[in-house]
Amino acid sequence: MNAAKPHSPWLSLVTLLGFTFVGALASQIVVIVLFALFSGKFDISSLGNPLSLAESNRSLLYLLLASSSLGTFLFPAVLLQRLEREQFDYFPSRNIRLNLFLGLSFLFLLAASPVMELISRWNMEMSLPESLVGIETWMRTQEDAMADLTKSLVMVDSPKWLMVNILVMAVIPAIVEEFFFRGALQNICYRIFNNQHAAIWITAIIFSAIHVQFFGFFPRMILGLIFGYASVWTKNIWVPVFAHFVNNATVTIIAYTFHKQGKTYDDLQSADVYSPIIYFTSFIAALLIGYYFYKKSQELKRLDESELD
Repeated sequence: MNAAKPHSPWLSLVTLLGFTFVGALASQIVVIVLFALFSGKFDISSLGNPLSLAESNRSLLYLLLASSSLGTFLFPAVLLQRLEREQFDYFPSRNIRLNLFLGLSFLFLLAASPVMELISRWNMEMSLPESLVGIETWMRTQEDAMADLTKSLVMVDSPKWLMVNILVMAVIPAIVEEFFFRGALQNICYRIFNNQHAAIWITAIIFSAIHVQFFGFFPRMILGLIFGYASVWTKNIWVPVFAHFVNNATVTIIAYTFHKQGKTYDDLQSADVYSPIIYFTSFIAALLIGYYFYKKSQELKRLDESELD
């Protein structure tokens, strides 16, 4: 009996986007309906102002954020994998030394931190030409709105809310976004362009753009590249998931620490300015760790190929 003919990548893309639309809409409706049934104080107009919702009904906002992430990203990725098993395998390598690559991912992010801070500061200071002042004003407005919402969420002094933040802003996004972007979308882009580098870059650009934070676009795109290459080199989705979690959880924990010390969100946002030697050392250290990561991934690739032979 002949195997089923693989779907075209464009059909896979349309299917993924369709699942994304349905999942995003359904997840929001389910939470709203359930909350309305069990809470007589629910006001649907508050959904138009997430910042107000964070102040008036923090639990509902967390439920909406979590359900939106699961419905928008995890549901489409997992369902597409089940429909197209011949095209999707998030764990094609069974020989991976997972602890080694997780440790290297952590060390890489730690080493690259000063350089990423520098890139982030450059991006925040970005200015468009005068002819595009209207677009820049709109971008700044969107950025400020997201900053206000983030501030209301991460600046907490209760261990309970810290744990909730780690779950909703680190654990869930790391899993669902990596399964969607690196697991599904990057796979489809590779099948369309037949070029792994193009697939990684395009996915990283979309990954950054989808967050609608223009003055943090480049550092987030670079993170997307790091996650993308980690996924391709190790052939295991849990490596970029872990790196994504470390990045998000670090910000959440630092924000909690700052708030406990009486510092503000502006203090958190003000990037540390290091000496040129620190930036140079950071860059070289990250480069060396990344190269060692790559060399170890090539050993893994040869092991997989020898087993196939």
